Amino acid sequence: MKEILLSTVLSITLLSPGWARPLQGVLPDSLPKVFNDETDVLHARYRHLALNRSKAHQLPGNLAAWKEQRKRLRENVIARTGVKFYESLPFNLKETGKYQGNGYTVKNVYFQTRPDVYATANLYEPEGKGPFPAVVMMMGHSRDGKLYEPYQLVGQSLAREGYVALCIDPWGAGERGTVHGEFEYHGAALGASLLNIGETLMGMQLTDNIRAVDLLRSLPNVDRDKIGATGASGGGNQTMWLAAIDERVKAAMPVVSVGTFDSYIMAHNCVCEVLPKGLTFTEEWGVLGLVAPRAIKMCNHNQESNPTFYPAEMKKSLAKAQPVFDWYGVGKNIGYELYDHPHGYFAEDREALLGWMDFHLKGKGDGRPRKEQQVSALPAGQLMVFQDGKRDPKVQSTESYSRWAGSELKKKLMAESAINAAKKRSDLSALLGISGKPAIAVSQKAGETDGWSRVILETGDERLLPVLLRKGKNKEFVVVAHAEGKSAIPASGLSLLMKSGSGIAVIDFSGTGEAFSKSSNGFDNLSRLHTYGRAALWLGGTVMGNWADELATVADWLRKEQGAAGVSFHGYKEAGLAGIFHAATGGKLKEVHTYGSPASYVFDSGKGIEHFGVGVHVPGILQWGDLSLAAALGQSPVFLHNPVTLSGRALSSPEKEEAQKEYAAMRTKTGGGAKVVID
Repeated sequence: MKEILLSTVLSITLLSPGWARPLQGVLPDSLPKVFNDETDVLHARYRHLALNRSKAHQLPGNLAAWKEQRKRLRENVIARTGVKFYESLPFNLKETGKYQGNGYTVKNVYFQTRPDVYATANLYEPEGKGPFPAVVMMMGHSRDGKLYEPYQLVGQSLAREGYVALCIDPWGAGERGTVHGEFEYHGAALGASLLNIGETLMGMQLTDNIRAVDLLRSLPNVDRDKIGATGASGGGNQTMWLAAIDERVKAAMPVVSVGTFDSYIMAHNCVCEVLPKGLTFTEEWGVLGLVAPRAIKMCNHNQESNPTFYPAEMKKSLAKAQPVFDWYGVGKNIGYELYDHPHGYFAEDREALLGWMDFHLKGKGDGRPRKEQQVSALPAGQLMVFQDGKRDPKVQSTESYSRWAGSELKKKLMAESAINAAKKRSDLSALLGISGKPAIAVSQKAGETDGWSRVILETGDERLLPVLLRKGKNKEFVVVAHAEGKSAIPASGLSLLMKSGSGIAVIDFSGTGEAFSKSSNGFDNLSRLHTYGRAALWLGGTVMGNWADELATVADWLRKEQGAAGVSFHGYKEAGLAGIFHAATGGKLKEVHTYGSPASYVFDSGKGIEHFGVGVHVPGILQWGDLSLAAALGQSPVFLHNPVTLSGRALSSPEKEEAQKEYAAMRTKTGGGAKVVID
């Protein structure tokens, strides 16, 4: 009862609208620092892991061995992207308008890419009956998608040169955003939310683009056996993946997008370029190899600002993929062009595209760039499929699709009469990428400051965990963590914990506080933990799994070296989930208290989706279950104080009551678990 009363008082500090920020009077230096410098060990650790994994991926020595590896690689890519194939699904192609240009026509269309989900696009067609070769044009990170002038010009140039071109809005961008007519960035926390329902933004786009190929092959004016693909930046990334998986694509040209996967790690890339566990089984040259014996040419730029796409990185992948093409006897089917431009799709790139497609789709020329006819962009309104605000509801956004899919998965979970707790516990560990408790290699004291012992815990897998320790009057200890670092912990709450008589251990989890990555600051303006969250996924882990591991390490250290009779955990924002996940996977905690943490992974609203960092998202968590199931798997009482939705909206009283019933039902379904209190 004493602990419950204390936690209730603590939760009062979170009731103000500004609770998520360091509270008034809580200064950044209100708790002492553990480290004596700001060396970016998180960045160094992940760069080391990435380089090791990259070097481990080697191509075999001959064509027969490659064909065996190719089969496994393709299966892995399909599984990890979550791409879907809908060959027999009707297109229900609908045209809403068209424009007659000089030598071409552009039609504004939308079509079905997955059951009851439609994509918006512009279809550029040359004059004449055809049949013509066709090219799928995939957009990069322009918020306005296909309307972006450089992408319009690619469609026009292709059509004027005798190609049908389909320029498709990427999932979540252009006319496929949350609110029609309000263009938004499709990545960051919004795009990462797809992970929770078992999808990836990469896979959603790949599914769309395969359906685009299906559509082009169905058109009467298209030569169905002569399909190409191109795109820049994120669209170039899509081009590579489409060509790798869809063997109907005979020639591809990704622009300013090919580099190396290891260079993605702790660098500035989009969530749409994340392949969960990707670096555990391949490097980019392996994906390029999947295109062989078909044709692919990379265009990179010397003024590139993103190190991932530097020409030097592209050349690494090309050199390592080259032997695959040579084994097939088509060494010239892979190549590159370099232009003195910044990031983008320029006239020289379009001319390289025409020469490459002419050679491989028309049998003309020698594959080298050739001049294009003059093109000029159209007003954006001319290419809109719908009038502002009048979009067909079947053109879904990330928000609407994630909310629907999450709700359906929750219904399925709640309909289960009994749940195998042991299997769910094992599956959750795999889902989170939990390695088990990393053994402590070193426990080093860094001195005393203001009554706090400054301790550095070095784990067996070389993580450095900064911990502040203050012993209490009894042998009980409380571990405290905040998703935004220890300086964000409310001073009043910490003071109450100290008065309880328990010892206190304050930890900065990896990516937070003193354990953050300073070099990621410029990249994380899109969303907190954007850089670290993506890096963890590429290497087969998750931030939530890492934090659960780190909590396990601290709790183990408190028991073994500090003689703790019992260890409880208090976590703020998404840090609270570390306690739930640690307990769910076998961790022994006296109690788990969360403050302002999500009560469920079911998507509710795109507004406020940046409230939690990208690291909160866990691939497939809603296919597995939800937080109510995780809480039921543990033997630790769980107290959810001021729980919120995934977008940070505080739960209403009726919603809290409903959540309380759900958490209780999960205890019954699993046949055990400790109590859960929601207040």
